[in-house]
Amino acid sequence: MNGPVRSCPALQERIEVSSFERFLDTFFNATVLEKYAPAILSGVGVTVWLSILIIIVGMAFGTLLACLRAYRFKPLSFFIVIYADIFRALPPLVMILLIFFGLPSVGITLSSFMVLFVVLALILSAFAEEILWAGITSIEKGQWEAARSTGLGLTQTLIFVVLPQAMRLAIPPLTNRAIAITKMTALGTVIGVPDILNQASTAQSFSGNASPLMLAAVAYVVLFLPFVILSRWLENRYFWRKA
Repeated sequence: MNGPVRSCPALQERIEVSSFERFLDTFFNATVLEKYAPAILSGVGVTVWLSILIIIVGMAFGTLLACLRAYRFKPLSFFIVIYADIFRALPPLVMILLIFFGLPSVGITLSSFMVLFVVLALILSAFAEEILWAGITSIEKGQWEAARSTGLGLTQTLIFVVLPQAMRLAIPPLTNRAIAITKMTALGTVIGVPDILNQASTAQSFSGNASPLMLAAVAYVVLFLPFVILSRWLENRYFWRKA
């Protein structure tokens, strides 16, 4: 009886070592990582390029819409509000599939890259417009009147007096929204955009190993963590401290 009992700890240790080795082989297989790392790195390039385009176009268009709304021309403001509400309400994946598979039926064909870019840029612009509009409306009416009294026109007052202050207030939520939208580039996998997740999923299918997905997760952390840290710094710098 004593022999088997004494051998149990050794057997348990061997089982634990074997489980740990299986874990490493499943998620950190060096051979698989070395083989598919170049493909995943190419996906990183696609994700970065796509994210930059989405942020630039989405922010610029959202700022333009907020400025146009500041003129308080009711018909135009009505359409801007409807636009912002629709694109904030619709799930991004539904829009991606609708445009990618629906537009060819009416003779319009867009690449998967372009579909993902258009959808996410429009969604970001809708959120940016609402965030900036909140910043614009938070500026006291007296500042508008004081600027106008110096001879500035409405457009000059908006650009040189109101918008800089609104931007300062809007920076933290805009940064958070930009991060959230750019992470949605992973949705492009369903229509074949060769981003990080697409490349990792393909590699996982061919290798039968989860290591490419782990590498993709690391790539996302390395790519987006600096922006998360920047967002936190901007929030502390511009939101909690008043001008």
